[in-house]
Amino acid sequence: MTITLEDCRALDAQDPIAPLRGHFTLPPGVIYLDGNSLGVAPKAAAARVADVVTREWGTDLIQSWNTARWFDLPQRLGNQLAPLIGAGQSEVVCTDSTSINLYKVLSAALNIAREDSPARKRIVSERSNFPTDLYIAEGLCKERSLELVLVEPEEISAALTSDVAVLMLTHVNYRTGAMHDMAALTAAAHAQGILCVWDLAHSAGAVPVDLNGAGADFSIGCGYKYLNGGPGAPAFVWVHPRHADRFWQPLSGWWGHATPFQFTPDYQPAPGITRYLCGTQPIISLSALQCGLDVFTAAESLGGMAALRSKSLALTDLFIHLVEERCAGHGLGLATPREHARRGSQVCLTRDEGQGVNGAGSGAYAIVQALIARGVIGDYRAGSDAAGGAGKGNGGKVHKDILRFGFTPLYLGFEDVWNAVEHLRQVLDSGEWQRPEFNQHHAVT
Repeated sequence: MTITLEDCRALDAQDPIAPLRGHFTLPPGVIYLDGNSLGVAPKAAAARVADVVTREWGTDLIQSWNTARWFDLPQRLGNQLAPLIGAGQSEVVCTDSTSINLYKVLSAALNIAREDSPARKRIVSERSNFPTDLYIAEGLCKERSLELVLVEPEEISAALTSDVAVLMLTHVNYRTGAMHDMAALTAAAHAQGILCVWDLAHSAGAVPVDLNGAGADFSIGCGYKYLNGGPGAPAFVWVHPRHADRFWQPLSGWWGHATPFQFTPDYQPAPGITRYLCGTQPIISLSALQCGLDVFTAAESLGGMAALRSKSLALTDLFIHLVEERCAGHGLGLATPREHARRGSQVCLTRDEGQGVNGAGSGAYAIVQALIARGVIGDYRAGSDAAGGAGKGNGGKVHKDILRFGFTPLYLGFEDVWNAVEHLRQVLDSGEWQRPEFNQHHAVT
């Protein structure tokens, strides 16, 4: 079935959540397909940050810890975020970075698992998990003389043996957009006495998540992708109530103390999720994150996460259809699952090797750069050989280069998708991606 630009405009006219786009600042002439890496700025963010700097800090100074309620901002934002990830009230805090929070929860999970069964000496994860997760796990394994076992997605169930302490997975794969069945994998792990740590960096705000419903143990995620909290925005951490009071987390700073302003020399952890705080919180950054979360609060009256997910699937279905219809013959392949239940909110394309400049590589990086020059912003992720990652020599598959496109239903429309694919078609048909400037690699890809 041929889909026209007019069809896409009609879909936008019927879109019940289209008004949410008005909450964001979008540069003219830009089609932003990189919200899975850095979200767009909410319109409210600049004024909110200015108010924090000029009034709350500039005028009220230290009083704002009380008068502006700076002190409990991590918990308040955690409660605002909780419904997006299937968490309860007082189960989430927004704090620190994803990497630091993973260190906290993975340490706690290992303590719990190995207290119950000291013979459990393995962490299992997906070989193509986001590298920072693997680096944190690798460091903990070296520190504790444990083993990090990396497997392909189809090998996870078989790897859940009696010597495994923790299964650590990212819900939506950053390279491919493939989404795990959280409930099924958590149940399979628990059947073997294994705890589960879930990274929601590419899920929170993009797909419905039900941590409590899945019976998960620990979860972390970042605030700057689909949550639109700004570059380097604070991340979040969730711990199931059954585990929250069992162990100190390893970064036992004063904000996680039961009575921080008693200034006692010994550490006594706060009850529940508050103990997963560490040092003094970044109030300006947390305030910007609040503006992103406020948009999701506004979305509740328009159908909430269910409506966002429905539109996300429609946008990604449309993109896949148009690419396959309009860009055929250029060596593009689809790395993202077609099945809705297995797809996050991004579409990742591959390109056959040997189609790059002078037959070298795939040309995927240059194609993305040519699109960016036209105002269609996606990104590129190198294949395993180019990245020096887990290739055949390390027991894993060789992964192709990825042209990665994120679809944030809060501010993207169907006409945006049609126009993006039209630009892609023109870039491929004309060969403009072969120009030298598009083949010069930048530090950030």
